[in-house]
Amino acid sequence: MSVPSSANSTPNPPRNRRKTEVGLVTSDKMNKTRRVEIERLVPHPKYGKFVRRRTVCHVHDEHNETRVGDLVEIMETRPLSKLKRWRFVRIVRPGVRHGEAVAASTEE
Repeated sequence: MSVPSSANSTPNPPRNRRKTEVGLVTSDKMNKTRRVEIERLVPHPKYGKFVRRRTVCHVHDEHNETRVGDLVEIMETRPLSKLKRWRFVRIVRPGVRHGEAVAASTEE
């Protein structure tokens, strides 16, 4: 008896090997969705000077934890909507909140 060819094939790679990126939250106006910008420096093809480029990702934030200005870690995931392909993992560094900055300056 021969074994089916699907049994001899190599198994799928583990699911936890997904891309992770760190970016800055630039919009929190949508419910459970954040706009995160990932900045990178690329050399100009002719002159060699480093130019700032950015990638905009729409990120799923289930509990609306992040705010504008937060530095966050995001992970690639299956398509969740037309634009959302990333999922919020954790806040790397919280941003300065406008209310907190004003309250701290008035206490002095």
